[in-house]
Amino acid sequence: MTRQENVDVLADHSLLLAIPAFLPAVALVALVLFIAMRDRRAEKRESEDARGRSAPTEHSEENP
Repeated sequence: MTRQENVDVLADHSLLLAIPAFLPAVALVALVLFIAMRDRRAEKRESEDARGRSAPTEHSEENP
């Protein structure tokens, strides 16, 4: 691209035209991160529930 004298470039629309190309990729990454975070929270909750059920209580050992 050659520059000419007395020509002012007021705007460059290449970024504006690229946004629709990247928007689906960004949305997909956000969706994957959301699902991964939700899955990890559910897994943590399940492991805490399993530990709570398997741990013997102190009161049951004292009273036969």
